[in-house]
Amino acid sequence: MKILEIKQTVFPEVKVIRFGRFPDERGFFTEAYRKSDLIKNIGLDVNFEVLQVNISYSKTNVVRGLHFQWKPDMSKLIRVVDGGLVDLFMDIRKNSPNFGKIAGVKLESSPDKSEENMIWIPAGFAHGVAFTKNSYLEYFCNAEYSPTTEAGIYPQASDIDWNLCDPNIKKDFDAIAQYGVISEKDKAGLTVTSWKNDARSENFIY
Repeated sequence: MKILEIKQTVFPEVKVIRFGRFPDERGFFTEAYRKSDLIKNIGLDVNFEVLQVNISYSKTNVVRGLHFQWKPDMSKLIRVVDGGLVDLFMDIRKNSPNFGKIAGVKLESSPDKSEENMIWIPAGFAHGVAFTKNSYLEYFCNAEYSPTTEAGIYPQASDIDWNLCDPNIKKDFDAIAQYGVISEKDKAGLTVTSWKNDARSENFIY
């Protein structure tokens, strides 16, 4: 991978990787995943193995999340192939000093298509996205999807702690979420309190 920059977020576990494409007169070539580079640059676990790859397309003003999975725990490398979005991540690990706190970053394709962004979301963090543009995302996951051991927290739940989040990111998210499209399943997501009191939350301990 042609890694250009590793951006640290307010949560040390969550990182943004900015990497370059290899363009020529024919188009471009991208190394979207090279395990050894990610072990070296973001501290990826040497035992991380990609078991499922998902591709999603979302229209402008769509909101997805906040999703997570256990047994098997799912960590994700999420590649922004094209588009723009507000990416959100929340600590859901019981006993963590940041439990219930959320933060986010704004990710966009470079105008000249010479660079890409990828974000590392480890297990123990709920993940959500609000799209500012029509977007294609690619998810490299270390576990196969398990519908019986996945859940979500409603991204507009009143008890989410936004104090660590950049106010501009929160403002951008609110502008989309106010009128955006969100699935009925995501609307029925848990609150932070109901997740904390749910026996299933014992699967994520800090």
